[in-house]
Amino acid sequence: MISGMISRAQKYIFFAMLMACVVMAAFLIRLRNRAQDRLQQQGTRAPSDIAETTATAPRTVTLYVPNDLDDSLTAVERRIPMPADENAQARVLLERLIEAWRAPDSTHRINAASGVNDVYFLAAPQRKGRADDEEQMAVIDLSGALTAAQPSGIEPETLTLLSMMETLHANLPTVTQVHFLVDGRPRDTLAGHADLTRTYLASEAESQPSGTAGGGR
Repeated sequence: MISGMISRAQKYIFFAMLMACVVMAAFLIRLRNRAQDRLQQQGTRAPSDIAETTATAPRTVTLYVPNDLDDSLTAVERRIPMPADENAQARVLLERLIEAWRAPDSTHRINAASGVNDVYFLAAPQRKGRADDEEQMAVIDLSGALTAAQPSGIEPETLTLLSMMETLHANLPTVTQVHFLVDGRPRDTLAGHADLTRTYLASEAESQPSGTAGGGR
């Protein structure tokens, strides 16, 4: 009798785990397809659409630049032209952040010619105790060039992810969750350590030690 009950419970656990795997696989396929659709749309976008996306207005933004010497993030203000389109804003923010990584005095050197293929937004999956319909999940499609240039190691890889997450959340507060792809596809790790299979909460970056630095272009 006891062995029968245990066997039944094990079956329930097995089928529950199987369903969870199926749901996660469907979710990742959806993310990949959305990324590929966005890339195709960029190639066929009409000139008027491009003009609307690239219309700019100066705005003060905050970039969270990694410091590999003490594993911290430093808030750096920049006054830069920003497009009206939110997806384009996210790309501009991250490309400016990656420029800061390449700066001569940077302690977080990632010398990649390109960094972000695209950023797009989905309604954030609701979390327990949270039901804000305005919350968004940012899906960041990193370029293979950036991941190839990323120094391997849990600390530098984690700082790269936290730097992007905090920069997006600070300037686009509705972004509360972040998921990463590489060239439109799911990937296990950034460069062998930092997990890219999970969806991150933007609040995870807020617990990172930080400093401040003003000024800039």
